[in-house]
Amino acid sequence: MKIFLLYIDPGSGSYLVQMIIAGILAGLFYFKNLWMRIKSFFVKSKKEENSEND
Repeated sequence: MKIFLLYIDPGSGSYLVQMIIAGILAGLFYFKNLWMRIKSFFVKSKKEENSEND
């Protein structure tokens, strides 16, 4: 049986933390944009309502 001793130096650890934070922020940005597209599909803007009334 082999035993693997793994070591993460501070540079690799901080890079890993940075990538995790970037992934979380990218996911939040993606879902925010998705929500805005869904919301704009159902809600008309005031500019569109004013142009239709004229």
